[in-house]
Amino acid sequence: MTSVRRDDPVRPTKRDEVAAAGSELIGGPLGRHALLGTHWLTPVRIIALVAIGMFALGMVQKLPCYNGGWFFGATTQYTHACYSDIPHLYAGRGFADGLIPYFDRLPGDMEYLEYPVLTGVFMEVASWMTPHSGSIQHREQIYWLVNAGMLMICAAVIAVCVARTHRRRPWDGLLVALAPAFALTATINWDLLAIALTAAGMLMWSRSRPLAAGILIGLATAAKLYPVLLLGPLLVLCWRAGAWRAFRRALTGTVASWLVVNLPVMITHDAAGFHIREGWAKFYTFSQERPIDFGSIWLLISQRTGNPLENANTYATLLMIVGCGAIGLLTLYAPRRPRFAQLAFLVVALFILTNKVYSPQYVLWLTPLAALARPRWRDFLIWQACEVMYFLGIWTYLAYTGSGDKHQGLPTEGYQLAIALHLLGTLYLCALVVRDILMPERDVVRRDGDDDPSGGVLDRSSDVFVLGRAYHRPRHAVQFQAAPQVRWGAARE
Repeated sequence: MTSVRRDDPVRPTKRDEVAAAGSELIGGPLGRHALLGTHWLTPVRIIALVAIGMFALGMVQKLPCYNGGWFFGATTQYTHACYSDIPHLYAGRGFADGLIPYFDRLPGDMEYLEYPVLTGVFMEVASWMTPHSGSIQHREQIYWLVNAGMLMICAAVIAVCVARTHRRRPWDGLLVALAPAFALTATINWDLLAIALTAAGMLMWSRSRPLAAGILIGLATAAKLYPVLLLGPLLVLCWRAGAWRAFRRALTGTVASWLVVNLPVMITHDAAGFHIREGWAKFYTFSQERPIDFGSIWLLISQRTGNPLENANTYATLLMIVGCGAIGLLTLYAPRRPRFAQLAFLVVALFILTNKVYSPQYVLWLTPLAALARPRWRDFLIWQACEVMYFLGIWTYLAYTGSGDKHQGLPTEGYQLAIALHLLGTLYLCALVVRDILMPERDVVRRDGDDDPSGGVLDRSSDVFVLGRAYHRPRHAVQFQAAPQVRWGAARE
């Protein structure tokens, strides 16, 4: 690839009008004679501190529930929009009674913990640090605080990894650190553990360390299922670039680390021989058997038509397969090999959009990927606004359905509008990423002279297998002043 490259960081206030306007709050954009790298507060450290500060604000937002909403009143935790699974599952999944996840059967219908093994370990470690004396309310409060402290570390790791993945674009991590939906949903569940491992895996891949990347992706998959989807984009990208050795190393690391975590819990032995432990399989059977749920396109269709959509599993699987095929063809036909972060965002967004449930905390999965795939403040904030509106919509809807004849909250029609809004917000960002792939001269990252800074071994590599044209001259490009010109698809120098 022939391009004029610079080592100095990209300044978003010189490239992004929203970032430039926002910088007025702290004195405006950097001046021409500003000295960079001369202060201990580097961009990465600033972003980490901002991420911790926003996380703390998210904890403050949960105070009405911490002080009673989780324990008293049928809808208090919904009217204050501060619901969290964490305190409820402390007793509901046996941690308060000292039960061991996956091994001890739970009372009630759930029978076993319905989370992947590494998340179960995270929950168990938090329970060890929770006092086992005092009232159950006090213990649930402490359990939430302990988990929040551990999740805060994960949030800082995510922001730092995003800031370091694109070497010349550290300030893109600020998109994650300041994301309002990220702060609001961070302590609803334990998703940040898998997201932190995924972000670290992408950082390792960007540093051309595929084995380490694979190990981290495997660990992330042991905490949540969705990170394994990143192997799909890597497969097609490495196919186009002929980087099979790197893909094999990533795949090996993923499988090995996933097995190391899961095998001790997965396999049990008795007189009948070796077999799969029922407690370990609960996550997978629960995911398969659960009905359509909040936030999904299927719930919207079901509520509008009155059809229970009992075959939603089949529909979702077919749409996922078709969508992945379309992303694969897009990768092989694109005029320039897409960036890894772009495809990672698209495949995870596809999984969420076609899933039987689109929980409010799923925005956490997409936030770091969106910051890397489309690092433009206007589009990012439009999407975040849609997700914040849905965050408020689901809790006010649950307040409405839980308030009996009072009907205090958002009625069904309003909740359906909130579902449509956050689905359209995600589709909007997907459409922009697809456009950037088809017209790489419109890509924010590539307009500054980079190729695929998250691609590692793929960055500036030539193609060996392409179904479409491997090169076209820029069309409809709006080049920033003094931005280097880039030829897409040419061989590495």
